Amino acid sequence: MRTVRQLLEAKAPEVFAIGPDVPVIDAIRLMAEKRIGAVLVIEGGRLIGILSERDYARKIVLQGRSSADTPVRTIMTADVISVGLDDSADQCMQIVTNQRIRHLPVLDKGQVLGVVSIGDLVKAVIEDQQLELDQLQQYIRHA
Repeated sequence: MRTVRQLLEAKAPEVFAIGPDVPVIDAIRLMAEKRIGAVLVIEGGRLIGILSERDYARKIVLQGRSSADTPVRTIMTADVISVGLDDSADQCMQIVTNQRIRHLPVLDKGQVLGVVSIGDLVKAVIEDQQLELDQLQQYIRHA
């Protein structure tokens, strides 16, 4: 099974982040522009939260707040679950499934290196299963 390091190498990671005092509307614009479902919230070079489309829907739309007047820190998820470079895709898949989240920031010594999404994980699992299937078929042919 692949590691987070391999997943990041395969996707040439870009980290999209925003400050905690920026209006939510700016974070939503960034997510729309980059076609991503979440943005990291970084302050002083340190990860302090993550803002997802789900946060927006539940904490702005449903509560009748203004996305132009509400700072990101008000609605971000502060208890960020992250992974390291040596974690496996299987471990990450268990985390996103059990925690019902879609994005895992990747940290190394406190530094953000990228984000692994549920889409990245599903793709890796499918590719690994296809590789195993191909190897089994070759083994059967040569047995």
